[in-house]
Amino acid sequence: MPKGYVILTEDIQDRDGMDAYGPASWPSVVEYGGKCLVANENFEVIEGEWHGTRTVVMEYESVEQARQWYTSASYQAVLPMRLGASDCNGIIVAGFEPPAR
Repeated sequence: MPKGYVILTEDIQDRDGMDAYGPASWPSVVEYGGKCLVANENFEVIEGEWHGTRTVVMEYESVEQARQWYTSASYQAVLPMRLGASDCNGIIVAGFEPPAR
């Protein structure tokens, strides 16, 4: 089963609000076994246009685990902090698994 990834692009408008959101959201990430792979404002756009000032990539054991985290009461309680501090786009996607030989 492939890993599940949450990818967010955030156009941060309220730095203090986002700074408060990070520590408030982290317990829910840990509760669902998530790992933050990327949370960076330094990126290079190599094709097309990219939304936002920060990109975040979170890894979970599966798409279902990522979905459970996102819809959990613990995360939904802090989600308004992020939405109030930034304009966001987000997806949940399955990781790539090469075909069997």
